[in-house]
Amino acid sequence: MATKIELLAPAKDLECGIAAIEHGADAVYVGAPAFSARVAAGNTVDDIQQLCRHAHLYHAHVHVALNTILEDNELPIAQEMVSRLYEAGADALIIQDTALLQLDLPPIAIHISTQADNRTPEKVKFWQDIGIQRVILARELSLEQIREIRSQTTVELEAFVHGALCVSYSGQCYLSEACLGRSANRGACAQLCRLPYDLYSADGQLLRKQSHLLSLKDMDRSQYLEEMINAGITSLKIEGRLKGIDYVKNVTAYYRRQLDELFARDHRYIPASDGRVTTTFVPDPRKTFNRGQTDYFLHHREKVMVDPDTPKSIGEPAGRVIFLKGNTLALDTSLELHNGDGLGFVDKDHELRGFRINKVEAPLRTTPTGKGNCANRITTLEPIDGLEVGMSVFRNHDIVFDKLLNGRSATRKIPVDILLEEVEGGVGLMMVDMSGVDCRVSFPVLKEPSQKGEAATESIRRSLGKLGDTPFEAKRVDVKFERPLFFPASVVNEWRRKAVDILIQRRLETHRRPLCEHRDGAMAVMPLPEPGCADYRANVMNSVAADFYRQHGASDVRPAFEQKPVVDARLMTCKHCIKYTLGYCSKSSKKPPFKEPIFLKSNNITLRLDFDCKNCEMIVRGAENENNRLP
Repeated sequence: MATKIELLAPAKDLECGIAAIEHGADAVYVGAPAFSARVAAGNTVDDIQQLCRHAHLYHAHVHVALNTILEDNELPIAQEMVSRLYEAGADALIIQDTALLQLDLPPIAIHISTQADNRTPEKVKFWQDIGIQRVILARELSLEQIREIRSQTTVELEAFVHGALCVSYSGQCYLSEACLGRSANRGACAQLCRLPYDLYSADGQLLRKQSHLLSLKDMDRSQYLEEMINAGITSLKIEGRLKGIDYVKNVTAYYRRQLDELFARDHRYIPASDGRVTTTFVPDPRKTFNRGQTDYFLHHREKVMVDPDTPKSIGEPAGRVIFLKGNTLALDTSLELHNGDGLGFVDKDHELRGFRINKVEAPLRTTPTGKGNCANRITTLEPIDGLEVGMSVFRNHDIVFDKLLNGRSATRKIPVDILLEEVEGGVGLMMVDMSGVDCRVSFPVLKEPSQKGEAATESIRRSLGKLGDTPFEAKRVDVKFERPLFFPASVVNEWRRKAVDILIQRRLETHRRPLCEHRDGAMAVMPLPEPGCADYRANVMNSVAADFYRQHGASDVRPAFEQKPVVDARLMTCKHCIKYTLGYCSKSSKKPPFKEPIFLKSNNITLRLDFDCKNCEMIVRGAENENNRLP
């Protein structure tokens, strides 16, 4: 039997969620009305109910994120909310706080968030053994590590394939809380990793000035989907619950195309939902928000995973400046540029600058090198400070592409076979879709022979096949009469509309939520992978979660960092390594020409960097200790 592969898309609101489904998502994930890890992306229960109805029509799923850590007084609110979400049709709940596993919840599938720091086979197997339906893996895992986890577990595995990256292991970042009192584990991250920092040595030597050394590029694993699926991933996740609808449409459609091409050549895999997607544009992730691309440890450690110049979207490479005078320039480019496009470049001070094309003065022509095209005499409204001949330019706003994304830019249709035939006392109309869901309806009617012969039958066939704005498209239409019969087009159209309404209802009724093993808070009692002390990194913020850890073997449970800050705590634990980026990995023979420890400083924030070279991890701590403070 073929394995179903799920494309999971983000949605900050109902509009984005519907767009994700229309552009090919097999499932969407949205924030709960409260307690979501993106505090600015909550949704009402009514909106989630509407989204569920739309998704379930295609047998797609809706996952609701309730993945912050909770205080004791918030648990009753969360429990009541989960019940309402289940009644609204939600298919799965994404959680971080283990207290939710102890509550009296409805039989909704539980997915353990990547915020739970799911990096090892032992951790994933623990979640499996207590009855969790899906584990969302840490972004940092390699293909080899994913294969190892898959070889030791049977639980569903979900992994990110696209979008923004946190530099710290998810759930293990306390920087925002320590510096500003805004907890990432409570959905209020201040994204201090996106700031520019000065990098200093222990003796005060300035190593890098105003560099975004913690701001990772965006993940893009679109070329490695087959490898990830073969390694054991069955849900491929796009990041972006704060992103706009243009991002959701474009990136979802792009990955839908990638997967459909894969399924066409490898029949071991099939989509996890129904419907064929057609777009009015050619998807290209470079044309909506992106900070550059990295596959992020999937195969190996890349030399540079950050863009030290900017944490902003850079867009797609547009070419090199080959002429510049006043407010006129020319690019050696292969792109077709348009009036109103936005371009950007990095100046000599490593600042990202932007400008807009006022007019492309001349059509594109071949360059003398033959390597591209020259958009001759591009004019801007005024001269561009900092731009020089030879600099690379990016297009971060394609006005024509954006217009294509406005409005309805995709249709998703479920193929159906239609049969109209004679039955006793009238005619019977049957519709059967690609999943075998069918509807059968009879209409008592007088059977009047047609004087137009087969032309009348063909007219009936055309009327039945006009499915228009419905979710369906006619794959095959058969009319089986003993002799040609006449029915007015208005009557045939009404038969078709009634059958479509019934088939829609049948599809909603036949939608199946994932099976759920836990009932009434009764989870299996299994030993924790590390049964000793559950320190602040376990993110225990309430007494019920503390009881969970004790039940599963923790001898000592410490409060969350948000409740009791820890001196010299690991504010971030990162697989990204600044020393490696600078070319001074301790496993190489190149000795760094600076004294350690090294420090990052941005305004009133000073951070000390430690390096656990055995485990290839960088530890970020506060620089509060007198012995470890920047001079």
